[in-house]
Amino acid sequence: MNAPSNPRGPRNRYQAALSTGEFVPDAAQASAVDTLERVYQELIAYPPKSGLALRWLPGRMTRWPPVRGAYLWGGVGRGKTWLMDAFFGDLPFSRKRRTHFHRFMRDVHQRRRQYADRSDPLDPIAEDLAREARVLCFDEFYVSDIADAMILGRLTEALFERGVTLVATSNCAPDQLYQGGLQRARFLPAIERIGRHCDVLAVDGGTDYRLRDLEQLALYVTGPDLSPVLTLFRRVAPQAQANIDLEINDRVLPTEQAGDSAAWFTFETLCTGPRGADDYIELAHLYQWIVVSDVPQLGGELENEARRFINLVDECYDRRVNLVIQAEVGVDALYCGQRLRFEFERTYSRLTEMQTRAYLDEPHRA
Repeated sequence: MNAPSNPRGPRNRYQAALSTGEFVPDAAQASAVDTLERVYQELIAYPPKSGLALRWLPGRMTRWPPVRGAYLWGGVGRGKTWLMDAFFGDLPFSRKRRTHFHRFMRDVHQRRRQYADRSDPLDPIAEDLAREARVLCFDEFYVSDIADAMILGRLTEALFERGVTLVATSNCAPDQLYQGGLQRARFLPAIERIGRHCDVLAVDGGTDYRLRDLEQLALYVTGPDLSPVLTLFRRVAPQAQANIDLEINDRVLPTEQAGDSAAWFTFETLCTGPRGADDYIELAHLYQWIVVSDVPQLGGELENEARRFINLVDECYDRRVNLVIQAEVGVDALYCGQRLRFEFERTYSRLTEMQTRAYLDEPHRA
């Protein structure tokens, strides 16, 4: 199969990836590509130009129905995010938004505070979101918080009413979302709407592309050479930007680079100064990949920094974050002090486990 010279759209992007060996033929992926191509073509041909997708009918004004979207679910490493990004990147208009789902919900909570004086703040929020984006692309759609579940019940309705198209990736099927959660019955209408407004497809083929790539890359790098870390980061966050400042718990946290689901920090940024467990909890929520570079040998005068590093590793481990370390010394020599020797035994163990196939095969617990 010859790759198109200037491929546009998810189908051509996928065919190009097949031709280069980036993917192997997979029926589940092909089905997802067909659906994304249908969504892509319908959006291009979609009539409305305004943010609210309004149309005139005799004697009244109503809304255009949204283009039916797509919900891709399956195990990690099956190419779901790649497919969604191929779809999103080629959409020939600016009113589109691609974001990690947890980051989207943080934005919604912030907007609720802006509309705190409204009896139903979700209505103007949906209005704003619809003006900003015809298409919402969510990576890692996952609901574990009761506040998010209650908001989504109403927000999905308001967004679909305004003609917004949803494309999402997830590790679980819609009917498994918020499984066992408090007051789940109030979330069921959101699940029903997803099924009504999206084609739901299982993308769970036999090849784990993420693990295939990671087996050729190191997750713990010893020595000053950053090129292995840079290679890995470009692989997992190809659209990352340099020197992005994050706001975490009302404090600015500078990054070396940051993308939608990956962030790169220096050890000094994360483990020196006023950093606490709440910061690490929030980072582990937000990012599937965290890179920490310039990690010195710990102990001696760096006991406080070592304690923070332990906390960081613990939070990343609990949330199944993929943690990449570039350090001065190997993992077995990372701590040379005495005060935290017992606690660091757990850190040694976790850093080792976090490089295994079994750990990497687990989904991010955002």
